[in-house]
Amino acid sequence: MSGRIILLGATGYTGDLVLDSLLRRGVRPTVAGRNPAAVEGVAQRAGGLDHLVVDAADSDGLKKHLRRGDVLITTVGPFARFGFPVAQAAADAGAHYIDSTGEVGFVQALHDRHHRRARETGAVMLPAFGYDYVPGVLAGALALQEAGAAARALDVGYFSTGPIWRGISQGTRTTMRDGMILPSARWHRHRLVDERTASRVHRFTVRGRRKSAFLVSGTEVLFLPQEFPALDDVTVYNGWFSGLSRPVSFYSAFANAVTRLPAGRKLADALTRPLLLGPPGGPDAALRARIPSYAVAVASTGVPGSAPLAEVHLEGPNPYSLTGELIAWAADHIAAGFDVTPGVVGPTAAFGLDTLRQGCAEVGLVTV
Repeated sequence: MSGRIILLGATGYTGDLVLDSLLRRGVRPTVAGRNPAAVEGVAQRAGGLDHLVVDAADSDGLKKHLRRGDVLITTVGPFARFGFPVAQAAADAGAHYIDSTGEVGFVQALHDRHHRRARETGAVMLPAFGYDYVPGVLAGALALQEAGAAARALDVGYFSTGPIWRGISQGTRTTMRDGMILPSARWHRHRLVDERTASRVHRFTVRGRRKSAFLVSGTEVLFLPQEFPALDDVTVYNGWFSGLSRPVSFYSAFANAVTRLPAGRKLADALTRPLLLGPPGGPDAALRARIPSYAVAVASTGVPGSAPLAEVHLEGPNPYSLTGELIAWAADHIAAGFDVTPGVVGPTAAFGLDTLRQGCAEVGLVTV
């Protein structure tokens, strides 16, 4: 059953990008948030959209506004704090759910809490359906498909080919700061393990040059082993600051060591506070246009020193612009009645690899 598209968080930076992408597609969503004046202001500026005043923390209150077949988008984070009531409301109502989280722990918990209920009500739940982590999932699936049955390991790297240090949003800086003292999930020997963020550094070829990246979390480690059960290892890396990968690794080790001291968490917070420095909001359209996104996936046998079996490179719009476009594409697709797999699922499981690839190409994320 198709339904309305409801955008929760439209007054925020990411929500505004999603709204713009929906409007460019000719979609007029219902915008929602807890601040009446702010929500009404967004609705009026967008040409008189329907709007709702709801609190993301009030699951029952939100559920009253949802109908089976609606598509609920949420960009309200941090998701570990604000995401679960929203997801609960969607799963119970049979409303489809899409979010912009980059928090892999939240995605794991979402699956544990709501996968069964979403399958019962027919809701597809798509967490992290943006730059975090659709490019890596798509590149990884394409590389594994090309590599064939011999593939046992997958390394995924996220890069940018523009001045990324100038174009990081306040939300991303907060996530990066927290990530320095949180573990990163990795698929290793057919199970999920936690490792210290930036404890590994890996080199990828990007536009013909070798670049370093450090270990981070990614939903690739959750979803791809379900679709490619022969995988022994899946590891995700961030190469935004390629030349600083080794220093970041040392910095992470030091910050994590400090947390084990008395009152160490406060000291670690002080050490990582410089990562928060910067203007509020995020980069404007002109700056985003200068900072395209890039993802690479390398499939191999997993034997040290062996040549890659397949390598896929994707390039697309700026990470923030890409997030807005991907969420809008998915919401529009689902609302139009496209048959999707219910439950808490990854991008390829929800739409199928061919449809996902076509959708990504439509918004400018293509193989290079």
